[in-house]
Amino acid sequence: MARRSQRKADSRKAKQWYKIVSPEMFGRVPFGETIANDPERIVGRIIETTLGDLTNNFSKQNTKLKFRVDRVAGDSAYTKFLGHEMTTDYVRSLVKRRTSRIDTTVDVTTTDGYTVRIKPSCFTVKRARANQVKCIRDLSKNVVVERSKNLDLNQLIQDVVGGKISLDIYKEAKMIYPLRRVEVRKTEIRTEPALSGSGPVPPAAPSAS
Repeated sequence: MARRSQRKADSRKAKQWYKIVSPEMFGRVPFGETIANDPERIVGRIIETTLGDLTNNFSKQNTKLKFRVDRVAGDSAYTKFLGHEMTTDYVRSLVKRRTSRIDTTVDVTTTDGYTVRIKPSCFTVKRARANQVKCIRDLSKNVVVERSKNLDLNQLIQDVVGGKISLDIYKEAKMIYPLRRVEVRKTEIRTEPALSGSGPVPPAAPSAS
């Protein structure tokens, strides 16, 4: 019994705190901590935060970010971007009676080989007709594809989260029918660049924290 207690005590003493560091596209800034007795146990952990917490801007609390720990160096755990999503409450607040919500799903490939699924949503001032909905959906897809084709992953995510792609869609789609707002409500990394000539690599499955 005494030996078992001693082993447990040693295990607790061996644990260390590691700073969670955001990806390059978010400035490589520390935004939290995690604990482990072996740095390899941290690799693969899924970390969630909000853009508001990351930037100290409370108005961005409706944007959730998902990262995965990719490597550990010293006392820092560096992360990769997995995706973002607008909170359900925020998206619901944009949906009004007698208006149209026009959702689009677009898969694009960045210049550095990532496949990203992007889901913009347009919210009209009043209810649009079926042909107008189709035109706005097609236009949204075309804008995302055109905007993305010359961007690497860092640039693309910065444009998405920073609202540039939403603004581009808004400027063009409002010519078809008046819009109240456009948001990219979700992104997701579908595949990562191929390694050593192999096929596309899907993001690693989440591991237990």
